[in-house]
Amino acid sequence: MTATHCPYCALQCRMTMDGPRVSAGELCQKGWTAGALLGAPDRLREPLVRDRRGGPLRPASWDEALDLVAARLRRVLAGHGPGGVAVFGGGGLTNEKAYLLGKFARVALGTPNIDYNGRFCMSSAAAAAQRAFGLDRGLPFPLADLDEADAIMLVGANVAETMPPLVRRLRRARDRGGLVVADPRRTATAGLASLHLAPRPGTDLALALGMLHAAVAGGLVRRDDLERRTEGFAAAWRIAARWRPEEAERVTGVAAADQRAAVGLLAGARRAYLLTGRGAEQHATGSDTVSAWINLALALGLPGREGSGYGSLTGQGNGQGGREHGQKADQLPGYRRLDDPAARRHVAAVWGVAPEDLPAPGPSAYELLDSLGTETGPRALLVFGSNPAVSAPRAGRVSRRLAALDLLVVADIVPSETALMADVVLPVTQWAEEEGTLTNLEGRVLLRRRAVAPPPGARGDLSVLRGLAVRLGRPAAEFPDDPEEVFAELARASAGGLADYSGIGYDRLRAGEEIHWPCPGPGHPGTPRAFLDRFAHPDGRARFVPVDHRGPAERPGGDFPLIATTGRVLAHYQSGAQTRRVPELAAAEPGARVEVHPDTARRAGLADGDRARVVSRRGTAEAVVRCTPGIRRDTVFLPFHFPGAERANLVTNPALDPVSRMPEFKACAVRLEPA
Repeated sequence: MTATHCPYCALQCRMTMDGPRVSAGELCQKGWTAGALLGAPDRLREPLVRDRRGGPLRPASWDEALDLVAARLRRVLAGHGPGGVAVFGGGGLTNEKAYLLGKFARVALGTPNIDYNGRFCMSSAAAAAQRAFGLDRGLPFPLADLDEADAIMLVGANVAETMPPLVRRLRRARDRGGLVVADPRRTATAGLASLHLAPRPGTDLALALGMLHAAVAGGLVRRDDLERRTEGFAAAWRIAARWRPEEAERVTGVAAADQRAAVGLLAGARRAYLLTGRGAEQHATGSDTVSAWINLALALGLPGREGSGYGSLTGQGNGQGGREHGQKADQLPGYRRLDDPAARRHVAAVWGVAPEDLPAPGPSAYELLDSLGTETGPRALLVFGSNPAVSAPRAGRVSRRLAALDLLVVADIVPSETALMADVVLPVTQWAEEEGTLTNLEGRVLLRRRAVAPPPGARGDLSVLRGLAVRLGRPAAEFPDDPEEVFAELARASAGGLADYSGIGYDRLRAGEEIHWPCPGPGHPGTPRAFLDRFAHPDGRARFVPVDHRGPAERPGGDFPLIATTGRVLAHYQSGAQTRRVPELAAAEPGARVEVHPDTARRAGLADGDRARVVSRRGTAEAVVRCTPGIRRDTVFLPFHFPGAERANLVTNPALDPVSRMPEFKACAVRLEPA
């Protein structure tokens, strides 16, 4: 029996494994069935190479595959320079993999072109938290604190389907009539709420402004906290002063009375939390939208007060740690900025290279993918732990860009849609077959233990990176493949940074210590609750950020009268490459559905169970109609877990947030028609 953690969302629930069987743990149906993925019939068990463009993939030895990749990378580097090569990672990679991937890109390849799919997940919330608090940690308090909450407001988060074990922590707030959910759909989570606010997609910022106005006009602002612990309220209020709840109602569709009621619940509770999710963040105005909700939380005195707070619910398994240690285009380990000379000196010293040899920050995820195979873009791409052919916005164009590369290499556990396009496919180990750390949504570092042996032909990602680095001329010692050794180096590289792991070691984690970063020394207990004494800005104060509503980048009208929004469903996770291979989950949700109000379906000539086309200016996705009165009449919902013609991201808008570079997944103009 081996104690380990679920491979899916950022809750990282504990589980016990007996061989490949999951035998204990408080898990959702994805966690309970995770063991089935270990024996997936199409599990990758040997490297595959393609001898010519368009030819079939054939089995190869590891030496042949790695020699081929290294030779072709050298050819691209010689012809196009370091910018000719790119690396794309994932928010499910362990801390060790994310760290070594960033080091590999910048030291072995010398390229600025590295980003990861977390850019599509948490980047807006991270940017807003950095502006407000000086530090981004999804939840700056332990999850268990929610158990005692009198009021909780969830904005754009459907935790009953995306992370079901979290629902039990909402129980007290729900029982006391203090659970508020803002979502354009009456989701399973909204069905639990005391108060459901259903804003028009893309108008969350206006809703937050209306509620801030209600808080000020109602005398509910904690003035002592504003004066003692914050800066910038006056500038934020000058904008919110124009947004009476009645004006916000006109834009959002949420009744002014409900806005005031929600504010009253949060302000009147002794212990209250405001939590945002992807629904608030995945917009071309996502950073400003999250800032607006943080402004409301600060006005009510929630952040930095024990028993209350603001937080963002991280989605991917290591979405928190994955963005801290160097696979994001502008960051170095420890949440250091790549354009900070002091950060470059520190990390370069740990890596044994000159600071000036580290590349500059590169393009964000979508910008990187959009440039692949173009005259000035990368000619080769290495993908670890991601499936952008399904998960990227404007997925049809991204697939064409992947096909235009001179070299596509994918390291994965199954033949994902992106792997099937690759010139070289490398079979790697998965969660239960390896050791490593992950950082869950509350900033706690967890040790994932190996429970079963991997298939004979699979290698760990660390081993793959080491093998390629050596073939590219780097000393083997620069790229260790032992997770504990890599973590020790990561800890040194993070020392003194915002995300300081220097006091965390495998010995402490094996002993069962629960350690939240920052942990700046071996004797430090970690920081389960940030901001109790001061915020992370130099003066210790939080910042209000003045923001105004602009609306989605693409408005409905004419040939595209509806708004499409995307998200997850209970049975599946991310691009579905894993969960679609689990029989129970595939049977529960075998294909894409489009949720639509019955009146809207009738106007389009459709009925429940019909096959429909959702058409945008970028492409068309097909899905089966599911009529539900719990969705707005101007909105349709598509899950993003399915491949081929059912890809929701064939229609989504790649318009980018100017701060976070997050694409606008949550609002695009579409029409609905029979397939």
